[in-house]
Amino acid sequence: MLQNFQQMNLKERISAIAELGTLLRGALEGRENKFTAGLIELAGRQHFINPWFTPEHVRYALNSIAQELTEENLVKWTNGYPWLQQEVSPVRVGIIMAGNIPLVGFHDFISVLISGNKVVAKTSSKDSELIVKIASILCSIDSRFNGMIEFAEGKLQGFDAIIATGSNNSSRYFEYYFGKYPNIIRKNRNSVAIIDGTETDAELEALGSDIFLYFGLGCRNVSKIYIPAGYEITNTFRSWQKFSDLTFHSRYANNYDYNKAIYLVNRDIFFDTGYLLVKEDSSLSSPVAVLHYEKYDSYEMINKMLTGMTDSIQCIAGHGYLPFGEAQNPHLWDYADGIDTIQFLSKKN
Repeated sequence: MLQNFQQMNLKERISAIAELGTLLRGALEGRENKFTAGLIELAGRQHFINPWFTPEHVRYALNSIAQELTEENLVKWTNGYPWLQQEVSPVRVGIIMAGNIPLVGFHDFISVLISGNKVVAKTSSKDSELIVKIASILCSIDSRFNGMIEFAEGKLQGFDAIIATGSNNSSRYFEYYFGKYPNIIRKNRNSVAIIDGTETDAELEALGSDIFLYFGLGCRNVSKIYIPAGYEITNTFRSWQKFSDLTFHSRYANNYDYNKAIYLVNRDIFFDTGYLLVKEDSSLSSPVAVLHYEKYDSYEMINKMLTGMTDSIQCIAGHGYLPFGEAQNPHLWDYADGIDTIQFLSKKN
């Protein structure tokens, strides 16, 4: 890839990426196309590479992407950037992808391509196959993408700008090695939910998806909920019973058992649902199989408190915020950490 580069205009890029969405949706819905068998087989065996990537979760990630890749959405997204209509002098953008949830680096990947730039991607060893497969499908739709996509086998090099996603620890490494380049370097973030006491059972069940999908490993997973003073936290548990089979997953179960043992030894107060430990804690970040909660006295108080933690929060679910159940379904125009990737890339051309 990245050979014989031929410029594509925005309309052509949108058309090809929308076709990618059509093919992905077709494959996931069982409609036969030349990619269906390979894609479904690939999704079904990711748990052999990364035990956290169950077939159900991989298919969910693929479907979430596929539903966004429509011509209507792509046009709506790119209409906010009139300069994308112009011919650009493409730059090579290095992308260091995380591996915490399936295809977590896809948005950076598609942002670079839709803006007419070139991708030089370093995949995570925990999620190395899915994005390569999607790239190959895109290149088969329009061979000119071959000149826009490269996957680095070894050291990432030969780039003009960098987008790197990782933990707080890895971000220090990224800043040391890539700080001299134009960059977006992402650190740990968590998502939260606000319960006001008027939620329906359906909304609380949807909140369960925000908490449990991908075993809670994503930055858009809700790791903490805020409840009004006097609200019984146990009211939420009956709505999450459908997620109790998570304990059949050995790694999740090991985390559940380990954290429960720690809390018992430390004589901590917590609730045990049999599949989730719920603990009152001021920390935004909670371990796997643990949900933190905190009480608030007024909506004004909680809004003020969360405003002061903007740099640590990825998204907020609740009335007046992101609808319950939608945390893991971001739109193309929903940017990680609130940093506009297209705007960043436009300054590099």
